[in-house]
Amino acid sequence: MTDLLEDLKRTHHCCQLRDTDIEKKVVLMGWVQHRRDHGGVIFIDLRDKEGITQIVFNPENSKSVHEKAQEIRSEYVLGVKGKVIARPDDMLNPNMKTGAIEVLIDELVIFSRAKTPAFPIEDRLEASESIQISGFKTAPVEKQYAGKT
Repeated sequence: MTDLLEDLKRTHHCCQLRDTDIEKKVVLMGWVQHRRDHGGVIFIDLRDKEGITQIVFNPENSKSVHEKAQEIRSEYVLGVKGKVIARPDDMLNPNMKTGAIEVLIDELVIFSRAKTPAFPIEDRLEASESIQISGFKTAPVEKQYAGKT
């Protein structure tokens, strides 16, 4: 079952947060781009139409939210509320506009679950035609047009 919006209202798009926003409480909404579990702490790259922000689920921050986050997979649609924190110096990502920060999550709403796609949903991805259409099944051409004049 999916969650409801409740009291969450987006405060920022995923690409807007910077180190000047550290300590602010924010609400983000978007799709899961990538999910990584590093020794119990879950890192998610959350994307929306503007870009990507890394969000963090730490059991020391909220055990119940961390447990709920265990099920999150690629392309789930989430609403999250949390505090902007600085990334550790050795984790800074100069390749991302939001690479100096991450959002430590204390509320999670799963709006929609998704099956893992056959290929990642990314701007610059080359996928073979056979992968792109692997989900489509069509009848042979003769059967499609049988009995039509």
